[in-house]
Amino acid sequence: MFKTEFLHQLKELASIQGTPGQEMNVVKALVEGFKPHADKVEVDKMGNVYSYLEGNKPGPTTMVSAHSDEIGCVVQDIDDNGFIRIEKTGGVLEALLVGRKVNVNGHFGVVGVKAGHLQTPEERKKQPELNELYVDVGVRSSEEVAEMGIKIGDPITYISDIEQFSNEDLICGKAIDNRSCCVLLIELFKALEKREFSGTLVGVVTVQEEVGLRGAKVATYKINPDVAFVIDTIPCADTPDSIGTLPVGIGKGPVIPALAGSSVRGNIMAPQIKELIIDHAEKANIPYQLAALPGATSDVSAVHLEREGVVAGAITFPRRYSHSPVEVADLNDFEKGLVLLKSLINDNDNWGDLDFV
Repeated sequence: MFKTEFLHQLKELASIQGTPGQEMNVVKALVEGFKPHADKVEVDKMGNVYSYLEGNKPGPTTMVSAHSDEIGCVVQDIDDNGFIRIEKTGGVLEALLVGRKVNVNGHFGVVGVKAGHLQTPEERKKQPELNELYVDVGVRSSEEVAEMGIKIGDPITYISDIEQFSNEDLICGKAIDNRSCCVLLIELFKALEKREFSGTLVGVVTVQEEVGLRGAKVATYKINPDVAFVIDTIPCADTPDSIGTLPVGIGKGPVIPALAGSSVRGNIMAPQIKELIIDHAEKANIPYQLAALPGATSDVSAVHLEREGVVAGAITFPRRYSHSPVEVADLNDFEKGLVLLKSLINDNDNWGDLDFV
């Protein structure tokens, strides 16, 4: 039942265009998704969504967050012949743009590719630079582009619906990062309808994660939680081109990133919160994976630094082919993640006793 409902919601949510700073339509859908299951739902000036659920006794303020934006591009320029130059918003890979179908603010387009017959031997050996790429929306002039309502700054995203493999537990498509965890957060609110926890649960969906964790900074300052959990997807290394680089694979349970990001923009998860998550996973017989991933991060890197510091941890879900139009994930990982999150929230009486000395 969980998998069917989760997949149905994910297909709808992932199909909505929502690049960083332009998540408005995703936000509208999320507000409607949370309303039946929350005491109150708010949206701030940035577009962060806040859903509140009161427990059956006093206790801590717990924040569980996911981000709503997907990687993409924006219209940078429109030439006289109606071809559109682009700029990235988030970790888009140039090699994955060439020859793709794209959504240009609601209009169909394709990223042009020079015919192989016309390429020089040198061109065939390299990928185009971003400034060499362009989008064709099927018109012949900049005036026609203007008549379509397309302007500089408009969003561009992959066209790639969520689909299932023959193994129906495996799914593929765009924006699994991180619409999957937005759906998981709604499912968590459904699962906690009996309110068997202490204090206040605040489900937060942040904006602009892909361009610097911006919404998370604002949201954490507003909520000032006692404990925070960030849920997101995480790259894995179970394919022939990456085996041995990271001990993480799909279908093996949620991932607990002990270290994520490097240098000044990252998070070293406090041992106390890491052990809290592991303890609940083991008690519930949930398989989990530990990872140290210096090349990627999540909103937890912003969350734990707000105000006087926030006790924060991340629970993430492995995906293949990160930041591509063919991200692949396993529905079983999200199902296990829901059990883990519910266990943590329902047993939050003693969080105030976590020893950080």
